[in-house]
Amino acid sequence: QVQLVESGGGLVQPGGSLRLSCAASGRIFSINAMAWYRQAPGKQRELVATITSGGSTNSADSVKGRFTISRDNANNTLYLQMNSLKPGDTTVYYCNAVVTTTIGRRYGYWGQGTQVTVAS
Repeated sequence: QVQLVESGGGLVQPGGSLRLSCAASGRIFSINAMAWYRQAPGKQRELVATITSGGSTNSADSVKGRFTISRDNANNTLYLQMNSLKPGDTTVYYCNAVVTTTIGRRYGYWGQGTQVTVAS
């Protein structure tokens, strides 16, 4: 089994910053693409940013210039640095990872989500 555990969410004022982390553990042979998503109540899950195993990144237009995705391959950890936060960024953030397990199977895994609230 593989587990993804997010941390770093919380309450921040508009214009503030937060750094989310997502630590992967378990029967991991390698981690391929990783991503951050977010989902507000009653809405579809939205892709925020992606990063390949080689470090190539992409992000949604709504967060370009404000959010930066990165990863530490040695520690199987994904990050999302969020700057200039806006009230519209308030929602639950989820990490996703495509993992090749130690038995050679490839699956997509999700974290449990971490709440980000931007309010004054």
